[in-house]
This record gives sequence, structure tokens and C-alpha cells, in this order.
Amino acid sequence: MRVTIVNLFYPPDVAASGTFAASLAEHRASIGDDVTVICGTGSYIGPAADAPATTPRSASGPRVIRSWTPSFGKTTTVRRLGDYLSFLVGATARLLAMPRQDVVIAMTSPPFAQVAAIAHRVIHPRTRVVFWCHDVYPDAAEEYGPIRPEGMLSRVLRAVQRWSFRRTDHVVALDDAMLGRLRSEYGRGGHPAGSVVPNWEPLALFPADAEPASWPGYDAPGLAGNVVLYLGNLGYGHPVGTIADAAAELAEDGDVSFLFVGGGVRYPELAEEVRRRGLRNVVLHDYVPKSVTPSVLAGALAILISLDDASLGIMSPCKLHGGLAMGRPVIYVGPPGTNVDEAIATYGCGFSLRQGDAAGLADAVRRLRDDPDLHEEQSRNARKAFEEAYCDARTLPRFDALLDRPSSRS
Repeated sequence: MRVTIVNLFYPPDVAASGTFAASLAEHRASIGDDVTVICGTGSYIGPAADAPATTPRSASGPRVIRSWTPSFGKTTTVRRLGDYLSFLVGATARLLAMPRQDVVIAMTSPPFAQVAAIAHRVIHPRTRVVFWCHDVYPDAAEEYGPIRPEGMLSRVLRAVQRWSFRRTDHVVALDDAMLGRLRSEYGRGGHPAGSVVPNWEPLALFPADAEPASWPGYDAPGLAGNVVLYLGNLGYGHPVGTIADAAAELAEDGDVSFLFVGGGVRYPELAEEVRRRGLRNVVLHDYVPKSVTPSVLAGALAILISLDDASLGIMSPCKLHGGLAMGRPVIYVGPPGTNVDEAIATYGCGFSLRQGDAAGLADAVRRLRDDPDLHEEQSRNARKAFEEAYCDARTLPRFDALLDRPSSRS
């Protein structure tokens, strides 16, 4: 089978979407598919990744084609759009020049990447188009960005999304809330077919008996013995107010600290809040390579996840899976009905709280700190959740089932 995956980011870049694209691409190549990845030359967090423009397909790996992007960055909407549009043009041109693909999988970095996949099918009608959604657009831009809901641009982009859905064979969402939103807003008459496949971590990176080396970052001033870890992007949909309030309350205990490892548009906001309130028990650190994350996770008392109420069905945190893999309890602050809330309810692997409940967050941390039996129980449950539902050994077969399904166009 010929399979192409379209996503702006790809390793060695640290973007989560690129990591998932690589996992699927390498898996399908390993079982004999002719896999191509079309990605950009820019980087999620800074200068362009040092990688060749094209990596030929090896005996067991995908072919990687890097379409030039200007790497304007994400500091302004105009810069971000410049990167998005240049990649879409380049990816579309690449797909139009390729021989017929059996399946083209378009992700949501950048938004509307499925348009490039649909262009390929104009020439090759038997190609199947799969839309692998990580963020819902234009909904996310309406909620957190420059697009005014129900304005002219919103109506145009929603029309484009409905148009593309009518030409998409299958949509993959990260949780039921996201799939429901996509199909109600953009689907029609039960089309396209849909599946929920949560994000994952590779089982090989997190063996059950692993004891990762201590991460040097835990020697930073201000980190107490009980560390609550936020690992990954702190974006528009991840508010910090409740966390800052809880950190202020826990500062009085003297043995609890909050560690943020990553970046994102809310990092400056958090840094300013820390400075303004004099929160000495909050430490911010830059992104780390994927290979280092087990060591970072291993040193934490618990994993922290924050999601804005308005983000339900628009985005789904991918920070859950590493914490589960390392057997760390999860403290979630956000709306019910997300994949994180469902995992906690199903497996009893942490606490699910709502935004504004700083007292509840502080209490959850104290309970995990003071009750070793509770911590041990939630840790076991976290690892069980990982092995049963959130590792590649469980999720990749679900992709195989939909990709290997005969096409209705055959």
C-alpha cells in the first residue's frame, strides 16, 4: 500500500504532532507499506531543524520529503499564516506530482492540510483521504485567535471545512467530544465515517521495569522534594490562573514545587504571574528532547494537565500519555468529557478537577504527598491505563484497521 502523511512538523523537531506522524509512518513502513511523509523545513520552537530536504525510503523506514517553509515563527498571526500557507502550497505541489497513493493522511498542522490531500485525489479518484484531527479549525482560531465567530472569515473557513469533509473518507479524532464536534459542525448525513484513536507513547520508550537516570534539571534552585510536573506546550487553551493560585497556597508548605518543562504562548504570562506573586516554588524550563522525557517524568510526584472549558471538543491534551507510561498520578484541571477526564474516571489514575478549584488542586497534591498508599495505587492504575489503552501497541492496530479497510472507490 502507498501511504502519504502530511504534517508541517516531523522529527528531529520536538512538536508532538510530528512525533505521532513519525510513529505511524515508521510502523506502516515496517509492515511493508511504501510510506512517504511530506513535512516542512521549519521548527515548532525555533530555528529550522538540521535535516536533509529528502530522506530516501530505507528497507524499513518512510521516505521523508521536506517542503521549504520560511520559518517565520509563531510570534504573530501573520508570521504563522506565512508558514502555513507556504507549506500548504508546497505540499499540494508535491502531492500533485506523486504517483497515485492508496491513502493520504492529512493532519492539522497546518489547519486545512486535507485540502492538499483532496487535490491529489482530483487526479487519482481512487485515493482515500483520512483526516487525522488534533485541533479543530476554525473553531480554535475563533475561540483563542484573531477570527471573529460568525464573521466573514469564519463563514468562509467553515465553508472550506464543510467542503473538505464532503471529500474526506474517514476522520480520526482524539476523543469522543472532538469527534462529535467535527461531525455535528462539518459532517453531513453520517459522512464521513469517524473513529476515536487517542494519542500515545511508544511502549519501547517506557518499559515497565525501567529506572531512568536522574534528570539534572531537578537540581534547579526552587525545586522541592515533591514536584508537580507540567510537561509540554502551554498554549492558548491551557490556562494558568488556577495553577498559580494553588502554587501560592502550597508555597506555605515548603516541600512542594511546580515544574514547567516546555514552552508556548502562555509561558510569558505564567512567568509574569510567578514574578508578580513572588512564587519561588514555580520553575520554568525549556523544551527537552523526546529521549529525555522519561527521566523528567520519573522525578515527578504527579503530572499536571490544564485545559480551558471552551476547549472541550476543540483540542485534546497529549500530555496525559507520558505520565501514564511512567506510572505517575495525573492531576487534571479542566472540563469533564475529555480524554483525560475519561482516563481518570475509567482507571482511577488521578484527580479530575475544574478550573477555579485551586483549593482542590492543592488538596490533591497534599493527598498524594501524604498518603503513600494512595500514590502507589494511582501509580499502578496509571501504568495499567498506559498498557491497556494509551501505548502504540494498542493504538497503532486501530489505525491499521481503518487503513487496511477496502476502499469504497475500488
